[in-house]
Order: sequence, then C-alpha cells, then structure tokens
Amino acid sequence: MTDSSQQRMMWANDAEIDEELHEVDMNIAMGSYGQEGMYEDVQSRIDNVALAASMQQQMEQQAAFASIPDVVKRFIVHFHQAVVNNNLEQITAAYEGGWNRLTEKYYAKTEWPEAELIAPLVNDDPIFLILYRELYYRHVYSRLNPDIDDRFHSYENSCELFNYLLNSDGPVTHELPEQWLWDILDEFIYQFQSFSVWRSKVKSKNEDELVLLADGGQVWSCYSVLNVLYSLIQKSRINEYIVATREGKSEEEITEIVGEYGQKPLYRMLGYFSIICLLRVHVLLGDFTLALKVMENVELSQKAPLTRVTACHVSTYYYVGFCYMALRRYPDATRIFVSILNFISRMRRYHTRSYQYDQINKTADRMYALFAICHALSPSRLDDNIVNIAKEKHGEQISRMSRSSIEDAIPAFEELFIYACPKFIAANAPPFEDPEALAAYFQEQTIEPAQRHLALFLSDVRGQGSVPTLRSFLKLYTSIDASKLAGFLEDADEEDMVQQMMVLKQCSRRIGRVSIAPTEGSKNGGLLEGDIITTSDLDFVIDGNMVHVVEATVGRRYAGWFIRNAEHTQRVLDQIRDSPLPKAKAPGAPPASAPPDSSGSTSSKKVAWGKASA
Repeated sequence: MTDSSQQRMMWANDAEIDEELHEVDMNIAMGSYGQEGMYEDVQSRIDNVALAASMQQQMEQQAAFASIPDVVKRFIVHFHQAVVNNNLEQITAAYEGGWNRLTEKYYAKTEWPEAELIAPLVNDDPIFLILYRELYYRHVYSRLNPDIDDRFHSYENSCELFNYLLNSDGPVTHELPEQWLWDILDEFIYQFQSFSVWRSKVKSKNEDELVLLADGGQVWSCYSVLNVLYSLIQKSRINEYIVATREGKSEEEITEIVGEYGQKPLYRMLGYFSIICLLRVHVLLGDFTLALKVMENVELSQKAPLTRVTACHVSTYYYVGFCYMALRRYPDATRIFVSILNFISRMRRYHTRSYQYDQINKTADRMYALFAICHALSPSRLDDNIVNIAKEKHGEQISRMSRSSIEDAIPAFEELFIYACPKFIAANAPPFEDPEALAAYFQEQTIEPAQRHLALFLSDVRGQGSVPTLRSFLKLYTSIDASKLAGFLEDADEEDMVQQMMVLKQCSRRIGRVSIAPTEGSKNGGLLEGDIITTSDLDFVIDGNMVHVVEATVGRRYAGWFIRNAEHTQRVLDQIRDSPLPKAKAPGAPPASAPPDSSGSTSSKKVAWGKASA
C-alpha cells in the first residue's frame, strides 16, 4: 500500500489511529525540554517558597502531560509534521478525521490539553500552536461553556493568527484545506456574535467580569472584526480576481492584477470567504442593503467557489435569502430558499458523516420556516416537494398565517420569525467604563436587537392584514360597485376601502430578478438589482364608483410540469435508442416459447420494432 493510501485510511477507527501513529518518535519531537541543569547556578538565589511553588507547578505539568493518552500525543506530533510539510492530504485527514474521532473518544465533555502543555511535542512551533488554539477554543465554544477568560484568550489567539497572515514579510508559505479556512473565519464570526450577545446581558455579570469588560473595550469590537475581514479582502484582491476571471483575462494578466498575495490559494480563499462573512456580519448588525452590496461580485451558481464547502454554500444562501425577505423582496427570497433546499435535499445522503451535518440540518429547518413566511406574504406556484416538507415541519403555523384574521396570524408569524432569524447583535457595547452610565443602562429596559427587527417585520405584516380578505372578495367579481365592496368589509367606508385596495396593489408589486435565474447571481447584475414585477394573478382598476377586476390565468404556470415530463420522455427515448436490438432468429430454429402471463396463457405479442424473421 502506498503512503497516500495509508494516509487516507489513517483515521478509519481508533484502533487504526493508535496503530498508524505508533511509529512516531516521541523523544525526537520533545527533545530535551528544560531538564538540563535547570537549578545548578541559581538555586541558591531562589527563595524557598518560590522554589517550592515552581517545583509544584512543574510536577503538576508533568502529571497533566502524563495523563494525555499516547494516541493523542502521537496524533499531535503527526498533525504538526503534516502542517510543517504543507501536506494537504494528511492535514485534511487529521483535521476532518482524527481530530473529531479523538474528540468523541477522549474529550467529548472536557477540554483538549492546553497549548502550553503539548508545546514540547511540536518543538514550541508558534504557528502550529496558534492553529491548535483555534481548534481548542472552537471545541470549548461548541461542546462546553466558555468563561470570560476563554472569550478573551480566543480573541487574542485570533489576533495573533490574522496578524501573522496580514503583517508578515510577504505571503506566508503555509497551506491549509479550504474547509479549515472557512471554519476559521466562520468560527471567528460566531465567537464575535456569541461575545456580543453575552456582553449585552449586563445584569448577569459579577464585579470581576465588569472590571475586565471595562478594561478590554476593544475586545471583539465591531471595528476590529470588520477590519480583519476588509483587510483580508484587500490583501488578496479577491474582487479584482473575480472580475478579471469573469472578463476572461489571461493568467499573466490576472497574476499582474492580484499581486503576490492574490496568487496564493490560501489568501485567495480567505479573501473569498471574508466576503461571505461580511455578508453575515452586516446581517447581524441589521444593514441588509450593505450585506447584499458586498456580494455584488460573488456568483450564486453551482460552479462558484462557495459550493466547494457545503457549510459555506448553505450559510451564504441563508443570509442572502433573509436579506431579501427583510427588504420585502419575497419572490427573490423564495427562489433562493427553494434553490438551496432542493440542493440540501439531493445532497443530504452524501453528508451524513460530516461533522457539520447537524448544523446544516438546523440551518435548513430555519430556511423552511422563512420559506413559509415568504409564501404566506407573497403566494406563488412553487416546488411541491418543498411546500410539502414545509407543511410537515410548520403545518400549524402555516395554517394560522393563512387565516383572514390578522390577529390570529400574527402569533404564527412571530413564532416562525424568532425561530428562524439570525441572532442579531448591537453594534455598541454597554458603557462598562463609565459607572454612572452603566448604572443608568442597568436600570433601563433595553430592547434586544431581535425584538426590534421583529417589531419592524410585524408592522409590515399588520399593514397587509386586510389583503387576504379583500382579495377573496375581488376574486368573486369582474366588476363591483365601490360602496358595495366597502359594505363587505367590516368597519370600513369607501375611503378606507380605497386605502386597502392601494395596499393590495402595492403588495402585488415587488422588486424581483425575474430575468435572472436564482443560481446566476452577479454575472447578470448585482444582488440588489431587479425590476418591478407583479406577483399576483389578480389585478383591478377603479373607474369612478366601479371596481373592474381582471384575473389572469397564465399558461406559463404549467411550464414546469410540461418541462419535467418532456425531459423524462426524452430520457426514456434516449434509453430505448441506446438499447441493443434483439437478435434475429436462426433459419429453421424452433420458435421460442413465450413466458406465460399472469393468467397462465402464452403471450403471442410480437416485438415492437423490426420485422419478424421469415
């Protein structure tokens, strides 16, 4: 078996991990770690108490190091060697296989060894220790409950990593898998979001935490996070690279445009993923227009780089779809959700073993809820499969949202919105550095960002409260007197009725990208572009005291059904044409007996093609 084949099989199970890593020389990796003449010259000058404390600390470190399973030590040594050698195959196997399997076996409910403890295994390699801490704190956030020290130290480690990438003398030579690069930035934004939510809960903080928060004002600030993302985009010149590639420029021209950093796959993918993370940050801050603006050069297509990492693919479509919904572009949001939900449904069986499988499923469930909201506010003929799944998951809420009484529907809209919306954050931190302002802030009944966005969303829903009722009456007539129509509406005169009809007219017109397929994105224009389209098959005009109604029955609504069946028929025809013809019977050969049918009689049917031989 070749070395590459051995690496692909390395992380199959725990027994194989131990067996494959058994040959790693631990002594070479550790070397002489601080044991040569440590106290010979200075022991006389060290205070006895300090010496005892130092010895106690050393003994504790040795005991902690000894408690690390040997298979974990050998894994760390091998992982370090793979990173040093830039062996992407081995790094991927260790990152996606070995780390997760050892986590499940040894560290499912506890922390991995601290970086300082495993430092002798990797010869105190500072870069690998930064990467190790990134995995360490990600594990703390996902499996355990991070304390304030974890939150501050994870920020410091992120700063060290990005300073190394952005401020080194020239591009760094390290290479990492695309999945890991996405996870680094995705976790960076998640920890920023988690810290912002935790920091805003002032009443739950003790005195020590308040002091630390007052001293660390720039820790996980919006400015520092945005600065990292924009710096990666500028350093990699990813937008220029995308535009040059789309224009069909040669490799020499692209190399000159992007510079020495943009040529490196590591910087190129970090810049590309930073655009996706900027989308996410601006959505969390509530600026949906700017969120779509930063995506103007990113294509939402099956050939885009974002599809190489499934978690990035799903996250991008979720935030783009939510932006469209927040901007009241419900048809665009619906198409985005249908596109990605169909993709998840088709590809689900291929990702059952991925460590991100659960997170992808959770995001998909939230998109089904958002899809149900968009469909309730802007009904249209959609993919039956997606509609049926949405009804299975949120059938009760969908039924309540379709009721004519807006007061009965509002709780369902609220429930689905809170369940499916992002965890919005406040851009500004509480005034921890000013005790008086903090005391006043403590007494105030602050409104959480999610509640503010919910209030804005529900105000729009309430504004459309009369639309279903008015629409149901108009569908019964081709023309009706205005006073008669006003009489059908409760507590409404003709003036109120006209206002409600204008609301119905406005709700049936949205900005949409009808001429641009939902999977093409910026190739045919930015995500913010679009035309005014009609989303309803019901139209009307007011002529004096008469309301004339026109209900359009468009044949195109059946186009999807005919296209699917035509494609199926074509596939069947191609299969028949490719199948071999039956062999002709030899002259004088006895006729073959046909198999009996279900009634027991022998069939005498001839073949459908060719002539029977004489």
